[in-house]
Amino acid sequence: MEEQFDVINEQDEVIGQAARSEVHAQGLWHRGVHIFLFTLNGRMLVQQRSADRKQYASLWDCSVSEHVKAGEDYVTAAQRGLWEELGLRDVTLTPRLRFRLNYGPNDNEISLLFTGTADPARIRFDPVEIARVDTLSMTELLDRAGSDDANLCYWFIQLLKWYTGDESDLIPLQTDFR
Repeated sequence: MEEQFDVINEQDEVIGQAARSEVHAQGLWHRGVHIFLFTLNGRMLVQQRSADRKQYASLWDCSVSEHVKAGEDYVTAAQRGLWEELGLRDVTLTPRLRFRLNYGPNDNEISLLFTGTADPARIRFDPVEIARVDTLSMTELLDRAGSDDANLCYWFIQLLKWYTGDESDLIPLQTDFR
């Protein structure tokens, strides 16, 4: 059975459900999560998407990028993504930004960015989705993001820009999560 997503309006209110293929074919708004995991010495854990992925194959992405399934909330989707993609449980996540972004043709999402800390030695990544993982300093990431051959997912570049205070294509919706 194909994944089902909540269809939302631009205010992040659920207005229905639809299959993943229908959501992307029609450009319906849906939800996503991203996670920036840092090591204790401040390096970010990044993943290279598998060459077999239908979209953005072999590009580098943030620690976790995941769609929110129908009926899930952002936190549940983030914890599920940590487990499915990296084999991690019990990671304390801090919400940092809820935003709108057009990720590509017919791919309209409202997403939530979380940050957390993890030990790379605990990572057991899914080789179907991920080719490899690495840890990079913010300087190394920004150098890659600014190069002509960045090899980073578009949304990852936009998230890095926002995170470091640069202009990005993200439309911030919420930054205070008290």
